[in-house]
Amino acid sequence: MIAADYLNPAYWSAVFQSGLADMAQPVFWVAVGKIIWINILLSGDNAVVIAMACRGLPPRQRFWGMVLGAGVAVVLRILFTIIIASLMTMPFLKIAGGLALFYIACKLLVPDESHGEMEAADHLWRAVRMVAVADIVMSLDNVIAIAAAAGGSFLLLVLGLAISIPLIIAGAALIMTLLDRFPILVWAGAALLGWITGEVLATDPAVEPLLVARFGPEGAHQFELALAALFAVLVVVVGGLWRRSRLQRASVEHKA
Repeated sequence: MIAADYLNPAYWSAVFQSGLADMAQPVFWVAVGKIIWINILLSGDNAVVIAMACRGLPPRQRFWGMVLGAGVAVVLRILFTIIIASLMTMPFLKIAGGLALFYIACKLLVPDESHGEMEAADHLWRAVRMVAVADIVMSLDNVIAIAAAAGGSFLLLVLGLAISIPLIIAGAALIMTLLDRFPILVWAGAALLGWITGEVLATDPAVEPLLVARFGPEGAHQFELALAALFAVLVVVVGGLWRRSRLQRASVEHKA
């Protein structure tokens, strides 16, 4: 896909028609749910940034600061995700993206050592700018993960982000409470990212033809499933070991 295609009305007409057909399939809504889940799991810090940036606004402007800031961030994130999704059609870039996604999945299980401070804004548009910039800086992991989960579908990107980001803004506290109360959701989400990592690696344009040539189409699909399962397990194991090491180090530092 080249950039000029996005300016072609025929391209968007084809996207719309294809999207209508896809929406009739249950697998489409499963993919939407996958994107929403991933984005919520990876956006906890983003919700905190929104709250902190807007806390200095007058009460009447806080709501609009959150809505406008998040709205600008949504548009920018969709654009960046489309760019990365397009790049993933190039040989070997899916491998790089898959390895980055593996790191992101493992890091999801590791407690943060510190959180950066966000100063409060005293003007509405300054808060909007702060929220949008901070969201983009913090959202590279979201962009890589969502681009991989969407599998190149523009409609999945837009729909998944459009649904999940308002949920994050409106229910940030509730979402964080659920994740704290049911840690299994975080572990399951990390395993899901590991599964997607395996799928991404196996479907790289430089790898997939080799698998089909060696194992046939059905064998290549079975290899993809096996690799996805392997990376789902690897994420839980590596992330768990990393988490334990971080907690042990934090415990030693606290005692000191």
